[in-house]
Amino acid sequence: MQDIKSLTLEELTEEIKAMGEPAFRAKQLYEWIHKKMAAGYESMGNIPKALKEKCQEKFSYTSLKVVEVQESKLDGTKKFLFGLDDGNVIESVWMKYKYGYSVCISSQVGCRMGCKFCASTIDGLARNLTPGEMLDQIYSMARINGERVSHVVVMGSGEPLDNYDNILKFITLLTDKNGLNLGQRNLTISTCGIVPNMKRLADEHLQINLAISLHASNNEKRKNLMPIANQYEIHEVIDACKYYFDTTGRQLTFEYSLVGGVNDTVEDANELSELLKGINCIVNLIPVNPIKERDFVSTEREKVIIFKNKLEKRGINVTIRRELGRDIDGACGQLRRRHLTEEEK
Repeated sequence: MQDIKSLTLEELTEEIKAMGEPAFRAKQLYEWIHKKMAAGYESMGNIPKALKEKCQEKFSYTSLKVVEVQESKLDGTKKFLFGLDDGNVIESVWMKYKYGYSVCISSQVGCRMGCKFCASTIDGLARNLTPGEMLDQIYSMARINGERVSHVVVMGSGEPLDNYDNILKFITLLTDKNGLNLGQRNLTISTCGIVPNMKRLADEHLQINLAISLHASNNEKRKNLMPIANQYEIHEVIDACKYYFDTTGRQLTFEYSLVGGVNDTVEDANELSELLKGINCIVNLIPVNPIKERDFVSTEREKVIIFKNKLEKRGINVTIRRELGRDIDGACGQLRRRHLTEEEK
């Protein structure tokens, strides 16, 4: 059954007209779904009962179920475990910043990229999420918290560019002026470096932000941390980044998880500086979030500062990620992983 939440206004209008209903009903439905973020048809006040019944017969209506919520006592960050209609679970994060509320959402159930420091990938990929399932993570958290979302980051479980067509439609729906109307510049898509799809995304000429999970200063170290480096060599990824900037004019963010004793040396900092020389970018340093299935440890704070200073002396903009939700299952995939393990027991 087709998911009504995954339809554009144009597609929904055609469907409604084919049902013998006037076209303006499609606009009303679309506003209830995407602007008012209705939890279901029963919430839609000005939609006739007969049309609601027709829609229930013809379309599924994605409405995620809250399985668990963890709230940080340190900073109010909330991590949600949502249940899907097929029994799978995904996780999303609600974060408060000075500028407003930001959410981090998942794009797949699990992940097949195999990055060594990530809990999302331990059980592999179950399936892609639909545009409606990605949107409803945002809508559900906004509804529950009673606040408008100002920024969206697709950096939770999954590799967004491994779910390319659904991601593209998700962007269209999320930024549509008839719906939630999020500004493209307030949306960040993360990738571990699927080069062909990075170039495809550039050719869409969107104004979204692209974040690249780099995590190493050379290809050998990257291969040890990220299997994708066996397919796309690090300089291919950098070339795709340059193409993205040249095509869109959007500054790039390089995510760099610092793993103690693995990729956090002065030599790594110097090599990374050389790799990124001349690129309009920000490097976001992330002290790795330890997961029990791996023996990685976070880099000590003093070494993080040394690494940062080395990059800055070479003219690279650097931030250190604010560590939100450290007292809950903060790392990508941790909450889902614990839930699945408990179910198995």
